[in-house]
Amino acid sequence: MPQPTSYPCSTCRLRAHYDRQVRAVWDEDRSKWWFSAIDIVRAINDEEDYKRAGNYWKYLKGKLAKEGVELVSTTNHFKFEAPDGKQRASALLTRRR
Repeated sequence: MPQPTSYPCSTCRLRAHYDRQVRAVWDEDRSKWWFSAIDIVRAINDEEDYKRAGNYWKYLKGKLAKEGVELVSTTNHFKFEAPDGKQRASALLTRRR
């Protein structure tokens, strides 16, 4: 599995979505924002528990993979600071244009 992409800290941001913090990183090469998939799941489902949101994201990816839908490739990951203060790889999503 490829290692998560590493960007300078100056490109990482916290953004608000439904009054929740969503971790994001700016990709200079592609000129677009990437957002933490688990943070998006937490915001949409109004989920307080980070672990439950992560489990739901894992379940959703598996369910969609069985249907032939790949939301995130193994290369679309980034190490963000997790709520426990440790750097953890997170799946990234971006919006379609």
